[in-house]
Amino acid sequence: MTENQDERSILYAHFGTNSPYWRLAADSDAFELAAVKGAANIATALRPEQAGAIRALTGITSSVRIDITLYGDLLRLHLVGRKINPNEWAGTASAHSDTESVAKDLVEGLSFAETVVSEANSVIVIVDQNGRVQRFNKLSEEYTGKREQDIVGRSVFEMFMTREEAVASRRNIAEFYKRGQSYEAERVINTVKGPRLFLFRNKFVTSGSGEKRVYLICSGTDITEERQAQERLRVLANTDMLTNLPNRHAITTRLKAALAAGQDGRGGVLFLDLDNFKRINDHYGHGFGDHLLKAVAVAISACLSEGQTLARLGGDEFIVLQESAQPWELEATAQRIIERLREPFRQGLIEVYTSCSIGIAMYPDHGADLDSVVRSADIAMYVAKEAGRHTYRVFQPEMDRRNADYVWLDTNLRKALAEDHLMLYYQPKLAGRTGEVDGVEALVRWRSPERGMVGPDAFIPYAEESGLISPLGIWVMREAARQAAAWKRDGLNIRIAINMSARQLNDKGVVSEFMRAISDANLDPCLLDIELTESCLIDDEGAAIELIKQFRQLGARVHLDDFGTGYSSLSQLARIPLDAIKLDASFVRGVNENPVSQALARAIVAVARTLELKVIAEGVETTEEAVFVDTLGVDAKQGYLYAKPMPAAEFTAWLTQRRRLHLIA
Repeated sequence: MTENQDERSILYAHFGTNSPYWRLAADSDAFELAAVKGAANIATALRPEQAGAIRALTGITSSVRIDITLYGDLLRLHLVGRKINPNEWAGTASAHSDTESVAKDLVEGLSFAETVVSEANSVIVIVDQNGRVQRFNKLSEEYTGKREQDIVGRSVFEMFMTREEAVASRRNIAEFYKRGQSYEAERVINTVKGPRLFLFRNKFVTSGSGEKRVYLICSGTDITEERQAQERLRVLANTDMLTNLPNRHAITTRLKAALAAGQDGRGGVLFLDLDNFKRINDHYGHGFGDHLLKAVAVAISACLSEGQTLARLGGDEFIVLQESAQPWELEATAQRIIERLREPFRQGLIEVYTSCSIGIAMYPDHGADLDSVVRSADIAMYVAKEAGRHTYRVFQPEMDRRNADYVWLDTNLRKALAEDHLMLYYQPKLAGRTGEVDGVEALVRWRSPERGMVGPDAFIPYAEESGLISPLGIWVMREAARQAAAWKRDGLNIRIAINMSARQLNDKGVVSEFMRAISDANLDPCLLDIELTESCLIDDEGAAIELIKQFRQLGARVHLDDFGTGYSSLSQLARIPLDAIKLDASFVRGVNENPVSQALARAIVAVARTLELKVIAEGVETTEEAVFVDTLGVDAKQGYLYAKPMPAAEFTAWLTQRRRLHLIA
């Protein structure tokens, strides 16, 4: 009996098969053999190097040779198997010389690996160091329409690459071969489905043969749809869906890149805001507003030069970015946009006009980072709006200081209202003939802990713009009512006139707040008067008349302040239920030396007399001016000649002193 027959016989005698199952655990060198998979008929101890050789097997079926002693018999075994889980290796054992059994076991194991390669959900191509195809799996055949038997042995560079791609790929692969380094690459492949983008994960392996050849395994995944979806998401993330312009994210990303490009880069931005879009949108509806924004976007785009990018920030705000720009270029663009927006926009039978205010900022001059550049342009745009709209302004440092004042006001005026930092000053009005005090005008002052006394010219315009004018006006009503009641208790029936702006009249609750103020102060009869400017009558004359009637029904007298400087006409003056008009200081100043002012003043007084209105001359500062307005027959006078505005206590002392002097006289 041959050696081969002896080994086979020994195995058959113990296990009833020429190829028993074997198993080795990670935590023991006990080598188990069994006739049935999973059982443990016989176990024998392995030397550490033998166990290490088995544990070197991976998850791919391969083989290893070991010698063991089984019941006194030396057996040379050929093990075919693999690592089946993190803690276990298993397979089949055959006599080393039993070629038939070894081959059978290898074929069974390798056929599984072959099936995996063939049916894998990836394009798998194996090439040698010369770029010749050694394997071409089933999915590769489906994508290319080529059969493996027609591909093996041919050059992958010639079949699937242009000449330029082949040169670059040969050079790259040769370098990777030297280092044996795995790498990834994306490549567009022309397939039967058209050009497709693949991500190839490439790894070098060494054959187990004696020649130790190195092969490159290219495993490719079709990522075409994934990249297309990513591109769609990128476009959506960077596109304004209404106008198809770049959106805020896109333009800020580009501006960041421009700012980071280099120290010598100089460019600029235009910040655009439509001037009357909200009114159009509210009047015609959001659908019309959306169509208008689209039309405006097209119109602005037509005004741009090469290298300029338009984006929509949101709402009715747009921004233009130009890299490598000079200020004059951006100013020229701004002027073209302004001129274009002078033309009407039409939708169906509707024709509307819109305009825009534009702020210009340069980088790095007006900011070295994204926020500061856009902020500077935004500040300049608001200055353009304040300058009358439909114009542009280039950022200047003093604009930033003005903006800082605005921010300071926004914080501190609110605190002033909450923490009682406001107070009223009172300027007396003197009866024209007798010189008796006819009443006072209440003027608000702000005692700031940081800046001291702040005059109304510094914060009233801000209060108007920010919406704080309503709570500020309510405070003035309540404080004036409280002071009038206090004076009344002291025997002084002094009427206090408070100023009311057009924005306050737009507040539907203004009359209710007035009633609450006089009620809470127990001011009966009402000793508060209302001074309105002519601008209060412009937007909605009917609503203004109705409010004036309600104030007068509550006992207030209504004066029209700064008459002659606004927009009211004589016919309008006849329709408004007023008690008095105040002759503006511009007519009184130097009136004794100005014939034109004298004629206008006489005409205004004559009209007032015809309409049975009283006339109050304000801004009287000299004796000559006082003499002239007395000749006109005005009902009351007010000005620095008699007294400046003063706190309540100081006014009371002034009034007492004045009455004492009159008694002496």
